[in-house]
Amino acid sequence: MGDFGNLLLQITWDFYGPVIRPSVGGLHVCVCAECVERVKEIRIQYFYFLIVSKKNKDGKLRDKDHYRIVSPAFQYKMSHRRVGKCIIINNKNFDEKTGMNVRNGTDRDAGELFKCFKNLGFDVFVYNDQTCAKMERLLKEVSEEDHSDSSCFACILLSHGEEGMIYGTDGAMPIKSMTSLFRGDMCKSLVGKPKLFFIQACRGSEFDDGIQTDSGPPNDTIETDANPRHKIPVEADFLFAYSTVPGYYSWRNPGRGSWFVQALCNVLNEFGKQLEIMQILTRVNYMVATNFESWSEDPRFSEKKQIPCVVSMLTKELYFN
Repeated sequence: MGDFGNLLLQITWDFYGPVIRPSVGGLHVCVCAECVERVKEIRIQYFYFLIVSKKNKDGKLRDKDHYRIVSPAFQYKMSHRRVGKCIIINNKNFDEKTGMNVRNGTDRDAGELFKCFKNLGFDVFVYNDQTCAKMERLLKEVSEEDHSDSSCFACILLSHGEEGMIYGTDGAMPIKSMTSLFRGDMCKSLVGKPKLFFIQACRGSEFDDGIQTDSGPPNDTIETDANPRHKIPVEADFLFAYSTVPGYYSWRNPGRGSWFVQALCNVLNEFGKQLEIMQILTRVNYMVATNFESWSEDPRFSEKKQIPCVVSMLTKELYFN
């Protein structure tokens, strides 16, 4: 019968197996209340299913490990007229009173992100050097728009930062004051839809010294971003992808851009329309953790590492295809 047939048999057994009972002369399907409820429960998972397979170069189907059963009931609907809006706030230059340096390399980040999210189908808009008031006003206006024909929303913040804070060109403000504008009780047209925030900024002043493994990583010159109808929860369906963990620096190369954005764009360009968002960000974590290490003539800033951090309140799987 082959792997495909065996897979269908397994699904059939999962569907009916729990309610099949032996009887004289064979089997019968039990229709007691308990079993009927069990069928309803399983039906939610398997009634609609999609088997995705890929072919090898010789045209033959790959083995069973490459079959993927997808249940639409547990996936975000991405079939709206538009994928959605992507806002990129790119802060490079800061008022002298803030004590923040110019963020060299951030324009490279913004450019790569623009192309990357455009390729995923987003309507991308870039805003450079925004004050705190302008950032909040911009996102408030976006949150008040009608997103009914959009599948999701994305916002990318490129700036200096501290834990829980992001810098406008004139000072720092709480990240939550911007993200909360998109809560379910504030932005009704995005209720039940994924709201993605990617934040390239420091979250403190600690360095990650790393720990030796079996293989040595490549070097990178340094710069940092710091000084730095049924009810659902209003905080549901958010995802925050931070460039680093709480308390730590976030590294940036003046020529190539930040480590996190380099890795994010690399993975999205290659797998953005194939993998689920958490798979994508796990690969980003791996790439940042293994492919980057700081180098400096000052030993205090040399041989440092970084690991991104994902905080997810998503309630379904998210595929951009």
